[in-house]
Amino acid sequence: MSNDQFLYPSHDDFVQEAIIAGRPLADAVRELQSIYKADNRPWVVGFSGGKDSTVILSLTYYALKMLPPEERHKHVYVVSSDTRVETPVVVDMIRQVLDSVNAQAIQDQLPMTAHSVTPQVGETFWANLLGKGYPAPTKAFRWCTERMKIDPVSEFIKDKVARFGEVVVVLGSRREESSTRAQVITRHKIDGSALGRHTTLHNAYTYMPIELWHADDVWEYLMSAARPWGGSNRVLFELYKDSNAGECPLVIDTNTPSCGNSRFGCWTCTVVTHDKAIEGLVNSGEDWMLPLLQFRNQLHASSLPENKTEFRNYKRRTGKVTFARGAIDDDSNTAAKHVPGPYWMKYRREWLKLLLEIEKGIRETDREIELIGRDELQVIRQQWLKDPNEPDWIDSLPKIYGEVYPEDTVEWIKNDAGAFTEPDAAILNALEAERGVPAVLIMKLIDTELSFSGLSRRKGILDELQKVLEQDWGGLDEAMERRAVPKVTDTYKTAFESLKADIDGLLQ
Repeated sequence: MSNDQFLYPSHDDFVQEAIIAGRPLADAVRELQSIYKADNRPWVVGFSGGKDSTVILSLTYYALKMLPPEERHKHVYVVSSDTRVETPVVVDMIRQVLDSVNAQAIQDQLPMTAHSVTPQVGETFWANLLGKGYPAPTKAFRWCTERMKIDPVSEFIKDKVARFGEVVVVLGSRREESSTRAQVITRHKIDGSALGRHTTLHNAYTYMPIELWHADDVWEYLMSAARPWGGSNRVLFELYKDSNAGECPLVIDTNTPSCGNSRFGCWTCTVVTHDKAIEGLVNSGEDWMLPLLQFRNQLHASSLPENKTEFRNYKRRTGKVTFARGAIDDDSNTAAKHVPGPYWMKYRREWLKLLLEIEKGIRETDREIELIGRDELQVIRQQWLKDPNEPDWIDSLPKIYGEVYPEDTVEWIKNDAGAFTEPDAAILNALEAERGVPAVLIMKLIDTELSFSGLSRRKGILDELQKVLEQDWGGLDEAMERRAVPKVTDTYKTAFESLKADIDGLLQ
């Protein structure tokens, strides 16, 4: 007999006796069963690993188990979103739950399977931040949520809608969580039904069995009985204990609040000023996570207004200097506010090396951890080679990886970035020094020419060359001057003509 069985009553005994949120728990289970049996729409149960979603998974599992086998007529999919930068101490716990549910569901003959979904490799946190140079997420620019959480779960749900026509998404959302969440729940509720309409996905409906529960109700349930698939919720309790961190629900739309300080969010989250969740974990004994906290703090510092010009290129990835309407100046005019672009390549290289060093250091403490996937490294390398502002001619990523992991042999994807290599960079840099024209400009002009070579019709090449020339190749001060006195500039057109002979020579 396990320790859990000594500590807890059986799940069945507790359900039959408990009254939660002013309602017999047995009634809530019967409602789940009734809605499950009412139609043939499969269920998708959202599981984030947090307390609310654990209640939903437990109730659903138990309700399904208590049905006669012949009434378990449709499948229940449990879906968990793994952003690949989840708080490390939570990752193993979630995987263990998913594995346990899959194993026990087979033994209990339940039509239930648990699945973990991840963002596409080109849309991960590191592919965007280190690869493309996206700035660390802020409240004003929270680019991570949709790419890393909403899209993978939405694709999973849409796949089930395509197969079955309609689905019911079962969530652990509660009105008490926030006034915004309560308004969203009410707005999408279907009159006379326990279901609501999904905010963005057609033919998907939502069911929130514990929407009226309070936090105390949630903990009473979790700590009063063993999990129906086996094991206890003590690990979950330890993660929440002595923490002011909130819940991080499964994110299915943009109305879901940021996971910010939740211990079930991303360890890289820079939306909040201080990550109290990671700080709490470090203070409670998980001191091996201190380097992660320090790394996260570095990223957050780079997002502060006073640091943006140091860490970020003055141009956007379009090659243009961008301005937005800013504050009112002393003359009561609307002042232009410069919008910086991606992180400079220098910092992306430094952060990648530091991240790999932290990963290696943690692994040397006998912890199995991967802070950045090797498939992500392949994508980041290609993004660096093709970077629109600072192409990585020296192909530095394999070198960085080799410095940290000299014993590893990685089969890097063939360099398909184009015609330019490190020797080419030397030639172009020499031309820049001689003629005063940026080497990247020369490269883009040559690349444009090569893209049209071999074509029977070269219509459009002059337009494409013109687009390259019209990018902001001067410094920020020059761009500010051009904006103050609007004019069509041909700064580099003359230089281009004088370089034509040199360019033709390079193409031969």
